[in-house]
Amino acid sequence: MGKIQKITTNLWFNDQAEEAAKFYTSIFKNSTINRITRYGKERHDSMSEGKVMTIEFELEGQKFVALNGGPRYTFTEAISLIVNCESQEEIDYFWDRLSEGGDPKAQVCGWLKDKFGVSWQVVPETLNDMITDVDPEKSERVMKTLLQMKTKIDMEQLKIAYEG
Repeated sequence: MGKIQKITTNLWFNDQAEEAAKFYTSIFKNSTINRITRYGKERHDSMSEGKVMTIEFELEGQKFVALNGGPRYTFTEAISLIVNCESQEEIDYFWDRLSEGGDPKAQVCGWLKDKFGVSWQVVPETLNDMITDVDPEKSERVMKTLLQMKTKIDMEQLKIAYEG
């Protein structure tokens, strides 16, 4: 048995935990589906015996648990998963795949909501450095440009704003 990650993200789904885990692991190259538990005779009211209860999976070394818990809770934008990207091609890749079937009205400034309602931020690795630059003019130009982006982030526009 391997070392347990100190903090693991748990995602509560109505009944799409397995579908979501397979979707996410198909997008991230360094990913795996690990342990699956199923509901037995003792189960949640809305789940049938044999239905996936939890599915453990990893994305880029980060462990997650997806739970089929019924319709009691839903995702909000108050929590999002950040994908730090090295290039525009990487931003395009993750944006296109994660937003597939998602809510187009929830796409702004690099944020998107996927088809399961999970919020993601697809951003360049350099974004935090740009918006926290010691030169306030640089960081303000980057923030102004970022806030004008209606969907995915354009790294070139941010770079131009940063360099003035």
